[in-house]
Amino acid sequence: MDSKGYGPVGGQGLMAFVHRYHEYEAQKETTHEFIKDLLLYAEGIESHYLQENHRLRKALDDARLDLDGSTKFRKDLEQRLRDMETRLGFVPDRNPYIQVLIDGDGLFFKEQYIKQGVEGGRKAAEDLRKAIVDKFSYSKETAVEISVKVVANVPGLSKAMKRDGCVETETILYAFISGFNQGKASFDFVDVGHGKERTDAKILECTRFHLRNFNCKQVLLGISHDAGYASFLGDIVHNDDTKQRITILEGSPTVPDIVTTGISIVSFKNIFRSEKLRFKSPSLSTLSTPRIPSNGASYAAITQIKGADPPPKITLPIPLKTATPAGPSKPPTKPPTPVWNPGPRGLDPPIQVNIAVLERMKKRKDQDKLCNNHFLRGPCTKGDECTFEHNYKPSKDEKNVIALFARLNPCTKGQDCDVDNCIYGHHCPSVVNGTCTHPHCKFHVDEHPPGTKFKHPRHSDW
Repeated sequence: MDSKGYGPVGGQGLMAFVHRYHEYEAQKETTHEFIKDLLLYAEGIESHYLQENHRLRKALDDARLDLDGSTKFRKDLEQRLRDMETRLGFVPDRNPYIQVLIDGDGLFFKEQYIKQGVEGGRKAAEDLRKAIVDKFSYSKETAVEISVKVVANVPGLSKAMKRDGCVETETILYAFISGFNQGKASFDFVDVGHGKERTDAKILECTRFHLRNFNCKQVLLGISHDAGYASFLGDIVHNDDTKQRITILEGSPTVPDIVTTGISIVSFKNIFRSEKLRFKSPSLSTLSTPRIPSNGASYAAITQIKGADPPPKITLPIPLKTATPAGPSKPPTKPPTPVWNPGPRGLDPPIQVNIAVLERMKKRKDQDKLCNNHFLRGPCTKGDECTFEHNYKPSKDEKNVIALFARLNPCTKGQDCDVDNCIYGHHCPSVVNGTCTHPHCKFHVDEHPPGTKFKHPRHSDW
């Protein structure tokens, strides 16, 4: 029989094969199920990735269309920009410049320049140009142009300088201005005549114009003396880029209102005065008796000389004793206290205000404050750009309070102001019984009566 034992001798019959066949069929069915599941899974995966591939191809086509459109648009813009630059004649950094704008009624050149007349004007222009170039070196490859415009009331300024004593005659200032204008083609000293608002308007409008010019790299403003410019600076300094393009050119100490704007400050102490002009009263020596000539001529002989001025009248502090008839003596009368005279303009007329209205008006803050210029001098020149209230009808008492608030701000010309209806103060109006009561007085010490005491600490600049 067969060695495997499939015959009768091996003990296995046909049923053993049947049993093994059934096991084979069971395994075959399991294998078919496994292969079927595997094929279904592969079909699902293939369908998913075909869809994803289709989506990605569509997104790629859209991106290519967008890229083509953007490239075409960019080329069109570049061509339009080149055409515009050609029409304007623009070349990057072709004409960079620094603009200097000076309020000449408050920022003064040193008298060493002015006394030299024409030559002093030329030297002042050259020294100022060099100082600015050294301080603001914009580019080593491209030369930067310096443009200077000084705006002032020249007749009033010449009189003020003569009263200050820095010039002997008013004509010397005109000679200095002529030399300054001759010094550089881009240097101008402009006479705008009487009226503070004329100087302010020209400075402000020029500042706006040059800040809009991309070739203007820096604007220097010689306005450190006038707090009236603070609101304008607060309006235009709306971002760091504009703020970095503005610099305050300092003469007299910068007023606190401008300091708080955070704009950088530079001073050229060898070029500009650090103090304001002062009215110097004649010394006592000029009021004393005239010198008697050495030839022994008497006063009578002096007065008879053709063209000679008569001798001044002398008022002695102690009256001479004169013979009086005998009789009851009268008690000596106390001489009246002399009225303080702050200068050629004199004292500002007092303003009577209603205390209740004053206290109510003090409560207005920020943009709710009423505009002094609008209600005291007519429509405000700033229009909608003004940060103060215009849409209001003040009563008579309220107008008096507005006038008092305006009077608390010093006039930049001080006692040299010749504007009849000037709304600003020409001396401190807050002195009561010999004491300045204002907590933040903006007036200088010499703009108070002699011997004035101060109720509150004063700022170091004042």
